[in-house]
Amino acid sequence: MQFGIFTVGDVTADPTTGRTPTEHERIQATVAIAKKAEEVGLDVFATGEHHNPPFVPSSPTTTLAYIAASTERIMLSTSTTLITTNDPVKIAEDYATLQHLAGGRVDLMLGRGNQGMVYPWFGQDIRQGIPLAVENYNLLHRLWREDVVDWKGRFRTPLQGFTSTPRPLDDVPPFVWHGSIRSPEIAEQAAYYGDGFFHNHIFWPPEHTKRMVELYRRRYEHYGHGAADQAIVGLGGQVYMAKNSQDAMREFRPYFDNAPVYGGGPSLEDFSEQTPLTVGSPQQVIDRTLGFRDYVGDYQRQMFLVDHAGLPLKAVLEQLDMLGGEVVPVLRKEFDALRPAHVPEAPTHASLVAAREAAAESADEKVEVPA
Repeated sequence: MQFGIFTVGDVTADPTTGRTPTEHERIQATVAIAKKAEEVGLDVFATGEHHNPPFVPSSPTTTLAYIAASTERIMLSTSTTLITTNDPVKIAEDYATLQHLAGGRVDLMLGRGNQGMVYPWFGQDIRQGIPLAVENYNLLHRLWREDVVDWKGRFRTPLQGFTSTPRPLDDVPPFVWHGSIRSPEIAEQAAYYGDGFFHNHIFWPPEHTKRMVELYRRRYEHYGHGAADQAIVGLGGQVYMAKNSQDAMREFRPYFDNAPVYGGGPSLEDFSEQTPLTVGSPQQVIDRTLGFRDYVGDYQRQMFLVDHAGLPLKAVLEQLDMLGGEVVPVLRKEFDALRPAHVPEAPTHASLVAAREAAAESADEKVEVPA
């Protein structure tokens, strides 16, 4: 099972000091956080994509390419890549280039984006969000798998004899996760292609996450990609830890109360009870996270948000020390012991290359050789 962190790249004032980091500081902090994630033994680092203040990650591939050059092992991903307002041709080119630069340590999560003002900036209409996501991914999927593409759709100019360059590394496209909080159409899309489904899992109660994942699993099996429990599932989550729960609640409360996303809403206690947000000791994070399996089944990737709401870099790096030193080793051992042998690990470039080669060998064996 893979464990990692994701960032939305918000530039938020620290409510305990009143200081707001500069964009430069926030971008540099993102790199420091990714490098720390590798240092403490995490598997994945993912950055979001936003094109409006107060966020800085408007160019994920630039940031991830820099991180790739500064790291050796950690998988690089997104949370999310906007499949609706980006041209799928540019996504195909950018992420194939990143895949080459990172030596295959790349996958990506595709999502619609839920900020309506961004759509017209890129010539699109949020009311067409679902059809855009479906059509644009169909094109992206083909661009990575067909050397020459003829294509016509509703939302961009047609393509005639088009070849996306560079071609994917080893002719194996980056693995794709389809991210959604509430759209069953996206779960259906992930299932249709046999791709991964990632549920944000931060703002909604477990019952909602359970329904979305179950839908994806049923449809994954329906389309013949494997049994329902072999579908590739990822979950988000948000944590803040201290040695004891009282200190964790006291330290995180001002950040929660003033966060742009949920400040002024339910109390920290109510939000923690009703959603997967876990504020407490490392053992509480372990226990809560292990409980996710009770309602989504065995899954392949667990990502944590640890740098939101104005938390200073020093505090974030301390959270990563606890994740890597106290939490993830236990989770890795426990989840691996529980996972049945027929349930796959999260795909990597190496595993996808091996699967393609195995399929090619199997096909060759079926061809009769003339006497």
